[in-house]
Amino acid sequence: MNQYEAKEKIDTLTKSLKRHNYDYYTLSQPVISDTEFDLLLKELEALENEFPSLALPDSPTQKVGGDITKNFIQVRHRYPMLSLGNTYSEEELREFDTRNQKSLGSACEYVCELKFDGLAISITYENGLLIRAVTRGDGVQGDDVTANVKTIKSIPQTLTGDNYPDRFEIRGEIFMHRKTFDKLNAQLRESLLKQGMEEEKIAERLYKNPRNFASGTLKLQDSKEVAKRSLDAFLYFIYSDEPIADTHYESLKQAAKWGFRVSDHFQLCKNMEEVWAFIKKYDKERSNLSYEIDGVVIKVNNYLQQEELGFTAKTPRWAISYKYKAETAVTLLNEITFQVGRTGAITPVANLKPVILAGTTVKRASLYNADEIERLDLHESDVVFVEKGGEIIPKIVGVDKSKRNLFAKKITYITLCPECKTELIRKEGEVVHYCPNEANCPPQLIGKLEHFISRRAMNIDGLGGETVSGLFRKGLIQSYADLYDLTTDQLNGLEFETRDETNGKIRKRSLKEKSAENIINGLNASKKVPFERVLFALGIRMVGETVAKKLAAHFGNMQNLMHADKEQIASIHEIGERIAQQLTAYFADAENVEIINRLAKSGLQMQVLVDPNEVRSKKLSGKTFLVSGTFSISRDELKKLIENNGGRNVNSISKSLDYLIAGEKMGPEKLKKAEELKIQLLSESGFMDLLANS
Repeated sequence: MNQYEAKEKIDTLTKSLKRHNYDYYTLSQPVISDTEFDLLLKELEALENEFPSLALPDSPTQKVGGDITKNFIQVRHRYPMLSLGNTYSEEELREFDTRNQKSLGSACEYVCELKFDGLAISITYENGLLIRAVTRGDGVQGDDVTANVKTIKSIPQTLTGDNYPDRFEIRGEIFMHRKTFDKLNAQLRESLLKQGMEEEKIAERLYKNPRNFASGTLKLQDSKEVAKRSLDAFLYFIYSDEPIADTHYESLKQAAKWGFRVSDHFQLCKNMEEVWAFIKKYDKERSNLSYEIDGVVIKVNNYLQQEELGFTAKTPRWAISYKYKAETAVTLLNEITFQVGRTGAITPVANLKPVILAGTTVKRASLYNADEIERLDLHESDVVFVEKGGEIIPKIVGVDKSKRNLFAKKITYITLCPECKTELIRKEGEVVHYCPNEANCPPQLIGKLEHFISRRAMNIDGLGGETVSGLFRKGLIQSYADLYDLTTDQLNGLEFETRDETNGKIRKRSLKEKSAENIINGLNASKKVPFERVLFALGIRMVGETVAKKLAAHFGNMQNLMHADKEQIASIHEIGERIAQQLTAYFADAENVEIINRLAKSGLQMQVLVDPNEVRSKKLSGKTFLVSGTFSISRDELKKLIENNGGRNVNSISKSLDYLIAGEKMGPEKLKKAEELKIQLLSESGFMDLLANS
């Protein structure tokens, strides 16, 4: 084939594949099979490899991923990506309509759209070509993720049709379908199982929900990996200096003609009754969708009316989102079992007749403590209402007493530890019951070991809860220090039994040579974990990550802390007498001191190592901050930035709080309380400005 024949063939294949992409991803009406599409794509790819100079810049082959992006460039949005005001009540929604009518002096139509639970994106087109895609970021600027967005097949690189503006931005949401999420999680699980990883460790590694997975995927540096994860997108709003249509509804229809994937689930509503009907309809149908939504977005339809209503400092006045409440289901309470945690805390768990809730099967729900069981007035075989708080953690929120058996027995809290039969205690001022048998209660000992090896503590790769439990029951380990005495010979070929939590069945496990080596390597690597995490890993009651950091920073090393008296410890800001009492009691126990000494001899970090490259200042000295919501960086990074500049992080809102750094997905209750207390709010960019100008 000569150059001219190749060009003609490449042009034909490119045009054909783009049309098939449009049929499949935009119209959802494919006319050829996936196999036929793949064969055409491979033919085009082969021709482009043979004649690279003839490849078109918007070739469909570029949808499979391209170059590795080492750093994302920050790009300022031409039109700020503002947040929407939100509501959970019909009353507030009608107040929104009343305000609009009063401001406009007339009624207005609304467009209702689903509120997709994904990652907001802004895409710029010039002369019909995709030139840039930027994440929301802080609303003022975001990350340039163009290379990754070009791998998403439902986002056109070249527009179809005509009459589009020379330059415009289109906003949308990138998301992952539930089936794709489940499939990728299943593949990851299978891969980790083949590597010999335990179920508990696998559970930590699996992706938690489609939204976070989609968000993380878009920030990957390798666009080839992004392409493998089958992200999808709906586009829903156009910004342009040239007029496109008189109304938002017409512009959505026009966007679909240009090749954009616009959701079928939107509706033009003449009044609030039609808006409310749309909201109720999708509250019932949302679990049947292939993707997750968390509400409905309501926008004034007419662009002139939008312009007249304008914006507040943070949100458009012409739009609002209605957030759905957590889904609930009705099922039967089979029994209540009681679990013993590493601190001896007893947790009641409701075992339920399996029920589908928010797209997943729920078999258990949290009951928290004795007071909660009493509040619910639970009886055996009750019919209960189960809710997924934040669509994640199931809990019982009520009982259908009309369906209760007349002779049903009231459920009472246990008095003895379910494992070692020691009498439970409940300390004054606390809601939790405890088993005081710390030295001999197996779940407590195993739980402490599991906490010690966990990701946020010593983070020992290769070692999971199942293996720790097996090693304990085999008598190889009783304390943390015993872990560092283990050898490959002891572990290789070791057989032990584990219980499958899903069905209660016992299965046998045997450690292979590679698994044994991985455990020893993980233990050796953990000797570099910093002192504050070693302190947290010890599992001292009331010493969480934050307290451990404060203690490490104040005392500098383990010896200083061990020899400090109660008054010295209590004098540290936000530590107090109760924590000081727990610490002095812990270090007064000779067995605990012996374990710490053995850990020190094994090479664990027992003093703070100062990083000379870590930037520190006193810019935020004396100021308190609460970080809430999601940001372009992790909350941990944001908190560290505060600490490194002299500020102090707190976990709750009070009058003494100086700043609330508010990100996306922050709960409305926190915002309401902050407004009541007149706490100063900062966006992520506002915080950065404060830091830069302090």
